[in-house]
Amino acid sequence: MKRRISFNGILNHCYQRVVKGELLFYSVSDYLVFFTIFCVMVRKFKVQLHALCLMIDHYHMSVVAGGVKHLSDFMSACSWTYAREINPAFHRTGQLFEHNYGSAPKKGSKNARTNIIYVGNNPVERKIVSLAEKYRWNFLAYARSRNPFSEPLVIRNSSWPMRKAVSEVKSHFKAGRYLTPAVLKRISSPLNKGEQAQLTDFIISCYNAIDYEPAIKLFGTYENMIVSMHATTGSEYDVNEVFIGKSDSHYPRLIKLTMKKAGLKDIHDLFKMPEEERYDLFDYLRANSNADSRQIATFLRLREMQVIDNQ
Repeated sequence: MKRRISFNGILNHCYQRVVKGELLFYSVSDYLVFFTIFCVMVRKFKVQLHALCLMIDHYHMSVVAGGVKHLSDFMSACSWTYAREINPAFHRTGQLFEHNYGSAPKKGSKNARTNIIYVGNNPVERKIVSLAEKYRWNFLAYARSRNPFSEPLVIRNSSWPMRKAVSEVKSHFKAGRYLTPAVLKRISSPLNKGEQAQLTDFIISCYNAIDYEPAIKLFGTYENMIVSMHATTGSEYDVNEVFIGKSDSHYPRLIKLTMKKAGLKDIHDLFKMPEEERYDLFDYLRANSNADSRQIATFLRLREMQVIDNQ
C-alpha cells in the first residue's frame, strides 16, 4: 500500500482493511455502528466526505481533509472508536484495522471522476450486485431517496416499537452520539423484517454525512454519474487491493448456513465456539457452498495454512 499523502483541499482516496485479512462486517448492525461512528466523526473533524463504500472486509472513501495530520487524526478516531465498540461483539481483543491506511490525492476532475466511479463500483467488481446503486452500503441510492431499500416510513401509522426506535435514533443523533451494538439490538429486536429494513434506511438517512453534490457536479447530473458507473470497470493504479476469492456474494450464504448448522441466534456467537468446532464448520461450508476455501477460512477466522494442511 502506498504511503499516505494528503493535500489541503484536494480529494483523497482512502482505503483500509482489517488485520490478517479478517472480515469487518457480519451483520447489518455492524455496518450501522461503523456508519454512524463515521458520520459523527465527519462532522466532528469537519472533513468533506464525497463518497463512501463499505465492503465486507474493507472500506473506501473519497474525502477532502485539511492536510496529512487532519486526515490521519480523523481516520484514527474512526478506527479506534469502531474497534472499541465492535471487538466485544466479535469476541476479539487488540488491533482491528491494519496500522497503515492507503491514501492517494486525486488532482483534477478526471482523476476525481475515476475515483468516484471506482468507490461506487466496488460491489459490482466483487459481483455482489449488477448495478452500483443497488448496493445499500455505498450509499449512492440515498442521494435521491431516504428509503431506497424499504417501504416509506409513516410514523403515525407505525407500531409503538417502531416509534420508540425512531425517537431514540433521533435523540442519539441530535446529541452527536453514534449508535452502539447494544442500542441497535435493543431498538431493532421488537421489529419485524419490514420494520427493520425501514429502521435501517431511517438511520442511514438520519446520520448521513456524505456531501453528494461535488461528486455529482463532476458528471453534470446524478443520472450521468450512475450511467458512468454502469459503463466503467477496472481498478485504480494507486490502490493495491488484495481480494480473497472471485466474489463476495458467497458471504451471505455462509452466514445463513453457519447460523442454521450451529443453531446461532447471533452470527457473532460463532466466535464463542472452540476452534476445533469451527474447523468442523469449515468442512460443512466447503461441501455446501461455492465459496473459495480461503473465503471460508477467513469467514470462520481460521488460520489459512492449517486449513490447507487439513485438506
